Amino acid sequence: MIFEEINSFIGDLKKVEVSNERKAILQPLADYVQEKATKNEDIRLNFICTHNSRRSHLSQVWAQTMAAYFNVKNVACYSGGTEATALFPMVATTLSNTGFKIEKLAGTDNPVYSIKYGVNAAPIIGFSKKYDAEFNPASEFAAIMTCSQADGGCPFIAGAEKRVPITFEDPKAFDGTPQQAEKYQERSTQIAAEMFYIFSNIKK
Repeated sequence: MIFEEINSFIGDLKKVEVSNERKAILQPLADYVQEKATKNEDIRLNFICTHNSRRSHLSQVWAQTMAAYFNVKNVACYSGGTEATALFPMVATTLSNTGFKIEKLAGTDNPVYSIKYGVNAAPIIGFSKKYDAEFNPASEFAAIMTCSQADGGCPFIAGAEKRVPITFEDPKAFDGTPQQAEKYQERSTQIAAEMFYIFSNIKK
């Protein structure tokens, strides 16, 4: 089901070590997913950043992909920001380089992308939006704060059953530099490895 290139990339993630410090940060989200899976309930994960342009999208895409890879059922992943901007093009390029099939559905100032990880998988619809946009769940979801600015600036997320800060360094710092592609891939790989860790430990 998952595209071969992505499958191969995920296989290599077994060599990527997740530190004990990061495992402790990831555990509350793993516990939330496990509790829902045990009860056979829908698992809604909303990854929230300031601009919904980089880290929250990478987290949404990799969480949805890992749920499929490990056959964890009833998982729906979303992303949002404290404001809407646009999905940064380098994020789409980085995912494409890993094997995702990406198609731009609308080319406005805030483009809409179809992001597919498998032949028969429903595409992930990627575009920038506020975390409480109608496209996202209104209740019974976990809010995962992927940047410290959004975590600090949003003390309350309406409708969230659980709030989990899992912050990542922003690759934006390397925009326009020779290291840009490398740093975006590095961040994508870290997020993929951490979502791999969470979903690989879910008992079905």
